[in-house]
Amino acid sequence: MEYTLQDILQSSEYDLTIFKAEEIAEISIHDKKGKPHLFDFIDGKERPAKPEEIVRQLVLYRLLNTYKYPKSRIAVEKGVYFGSTINEKRADIVVYDKDDHKAVYIIFEIKKPKRKDGVEQLKSYCNAEGAPIAVWTNGAEEVILHRSDPNLYESISDIPRVDQTLAALIDKKVTIDDLTKTNKLVSEKWTLKKVILDLENLVLANAGVDAFEEVFKLIYAKLYDESQAKKRKGKLVEFRRAGETPTELYDKISNLFDEAREKWKGVFLPGDKIDLTPDALAVCVSFMQDIKLFNSNLQVIDEAFEYLVTQISKGAKGQYFTPRYVIDMAVKMLNPKEHEYMIDTAAGSCGFTVHTIFHVWGGELTSDGPTRDQAEYASEHVYGLDFDARSVKIAKALNLIAGDGRTKVFRVNSLAPFQWDAEAKVGLKDRLREFDKAAERKDNEENYNDFNFDLVMTNPPFAGDVSDSRILHRYELAKQWKTIDLDKMEGQLYREQYAESRYRQIYHETGKWNQKQSRDVLFIERNLRFLKPGGRMAIVLPQGRFNNVTDGFVRKYIADNARILAVVGLHVNTFKPHTGTKTSVLFLQKWNDDPKAGALCPKIENYPIFFATSEHSGKDNSGEYLFVKDEEGKPLLDLFNHQIVDQDLYDFRNVLEQQLDKVQGRDQDVPELMEYHGRRYVEILKHLPQRKTIAEAFIKFAKDNDLSFWEEED
Repeated sequence: MEYTLQDILQSSEYDLTIFKAEEIAEISIHDKKGKPHLFDFIDGKERPAKPEEIVRQLVLYRLLNTYKYPKSRIAVEKGVYFGSTINEKRADIVVYDKDDHKAVYIIFEIKKPKRKDGVEQLKSYCNAEGAPIAVWTNGAEEVILHRSDPNLYESISDIPRVDQTLAALIDKKVTIDDLTKTNKLVSEKWTLKKVILDLENLVLANAGVDAFEEVFKLIYAKLYDESQAKKRKGKLVEFRRAGETPTELYDKISNLFDEAREKWKGVFLPGDKIDLTPDALAVCVSFMQDIKLFNSNLQVIDEAFEYLVTQISKGAKGQYFTPRYVIDMAVKMLNPKEHEYMIDTAAGSCGFTVHTIFHVWGGELTSDGPTRDQAEYASEHVYGLDFDARSVKIAKALNLIAGDGRTKVFRVNSLAPFQWDAEAKVGLKDRLREFDKAAERKDNEENYNDFNFDLVMTNPPFAGDVSDSRILHRYELAKQWKTIDLDKMEGQLYREQYAESRYRQIYHETGKWNQKQSRDVLFIERNLRFLKPGGRMAIVLPQGRFNNVTDGFVRKYIADNARILAVVGLHVNTFKPHTGTKTSVLFLQKWNDDPKAGALCPKIENYPIFFATSEHSGKDNSGEYLFVKDEEGKPLLDLFNHQIVDQDLYDFRNVLEQQLDKVQGRDQDVPELMEYHGRRYVEILKHLPQRKTIAEAFIKFAKDNDLSFWEEED
């Protein structure tokens, strides 16, 4: 009977993604009494070819052939000493010290495939044996720890080769180009969220600090370090452990943070400092030093901050960071231009603002920094508002970097402009809508009700009601509305009055206000008032707003004030694991028949509306991302080495084509690289799903119906 590795590994928690094809090819499976078996590379014993055994043999093969350790220094299933006796526990692989073949140098844990379990097991083994190096892997991920003190574990980028000392490995100088090539976000499919989970398990949980604040400071310092590396002699990165004492390392990272705080002002206060102890900081740096944040998919950073923020409070407010592919769909459909002003009134982690910047730039955020024109657009045309202090920090940070030190992100309650501080009012004053009548103009200048933005894109919080009467009395949608069914109306006069109405129900305000109103309903009205005539909007709303009988007056208000461009139903998995609320994205264009006031969108009674429903959500039922895979079942990487989310909101072929133009433009003087990028492009195309995508279908719809913001694209 023949067995394939994939057959054995399927449905297990093991994979082979960290190994090379030539290494995997060395594994030979044979049949013994109807069961798959293999031979051990160290002792030649025949062993059942279970998933964990396959991974162990690949580790052994690598130890022998890549790291060049002799068989005499390697043992399998070595009993672990706890005190003076051997415990029943056995280490999967140990490598002995070169000078003392009884002293354990490296311990490998493979049989516990879950990261947290494996690391905990390793720590117990290392503490028992006094080993300085510990490695956990399940074939898909790998954690390498250096036990520098009895209870202090730091991450290192590799294990020493047989002719290399641990000190030399730790002291190795690394350039920004080295970091790009070895970036573990790419090479080992690490995620920043998993790094933070490791840090929580090893240091943050007992460090007595605010985990969000300290991780955010380190990310801020690391982004700054990557942005400066190309300007340094030798292009060396400084955010890493390079043989310094913990105190020396603390001083080095603190200096990076201080310089970042000075260059990208407005996120941290002048007196803010890193509050981790030197020992705790050393562990954190060791886990972060082998990842590259710039030019990574911002989903990597988002996922990490979403975890940290929702752990504390944001989930209770019904607001979750919007998946980047949902944001990309909305941006592609609304097609922002370089002269247009855009705002997100519930900015969260700045997804809509940053991806609007990317759309106009035609690129991504890189450590090279923006050009002058790019920085000017990012800092002058893109605005963000959010009431949550942590979200504002994230939004400000990335917008500051994109704007090269300038940003228009403010911490305010978008629904309550009477509470705005002077900074927000000054920052938004130029975008106030101008009225012809002096009284209207004065009222607007005092109350900040109406603005002149070309685009609003946002995902407002769903949960919770607003009960503050000072806020409610500013909104039509907070009033009590009386519903009249025309089919049941009595009296000839009323029937004649509404005979021409295309609605079967009409709504009259009662002159009273509700004692509370849903937050997202108020955001609908507020966002429409942020738009100039002809301005357009994308807003994520709970599905009930589109079909609840009690929300009829909301739909009528929308139809009276804007043209409904599209309704896109998102999959129920979109916002998992935090919520299974069914949501849709509503696209609008504010009515306008005056070309001097804004883009033309003359009010008409009957017009087509684009409807679509996403069937490929990009996430599974547990909220984990689903990625496009190659023929071996491994996640497919795009030309920027990002994993590709398996979704139907937009056509990734168009993105891939833009990436090809960018990398070939960058490497146009190197024919070999030009050819390599072309081959990769063709290979990736083969694996992309063939399916209809929503953004492209809407763009065709928009052009066919002469929507003003797509006319010039013909």
